[in-house]
Amino acid sequence: MLPLRDDNPSHTFPIVAWGLIALNIAVFIWEILLTSQTILEISLTYGFIPVRGIQYGIITSMFIHNDPIHLVGNMLYLYIFGDNIEDACGHLRFLIFYIICGVGASLLMMFIDPMTDIPLIGASGAISGVLGGYIVLYPRARIRTAIISLGFIQLVYLPAFLTIGFWFVLQMLYAWTGVFTGVAYWAHIGGFITGLILIRLLANRD
Repeated sequence: MLPLRDDNPSHTFPIVAWGLIALNIAVFIWEILLTSQTILEISLTYGFIPVRGIQYGIITSMFIHNDPIHLVGNMLYLYIFGDNIEDACGHLRFLIFYIICGVGASLLMMFIDPMTDIPLIGASGAISGVLGGYIVLYPRARIRTAIISLGFIQLVYLPAFLTIGFWFVLQMLYAWTGVFTGVAYWAHIGGFITGLILIRLLANRD
């Protein structure tokens, strides 16, 4: 199940969401121009490594991606859902929301596996928070979704609570079973929960 777009127009231009997308793409282009050893050093230096405790990597890790699929997937979700959360919060509060959700994602990962020395990188935790905020504010917004089954792709409109809810159930399942390694599913869960809580504090009250 892959969301493609939503039918939930925003009323302001999402300058922060677009800025975050541009920054992540720029950093990735810079990375691919470097050697493999240098990229590894960047991940070790600017990624978030739980065993080291809380350092600047808890922020810089949000802007590093290890492959094009990792980047494109994250930016797609930010593109679809970020504009409405920025619209609801305002530009500055959306940026604060995004960063705190990313920090919340890293903190839960550190709580679950405090001794790991594997760098945590990517915008997934912060964007998971955007999904958490979206499901609170717009649970019935229609999401154009691709459902892939038995080699066929079907395009349908689903309410956000189903599309995002299904995504969250998968994160929980993968986190508890460990069926797929190499992905920080607990960070996704941490970001999502942070977004659920934080959105009511930062969204505009009409």
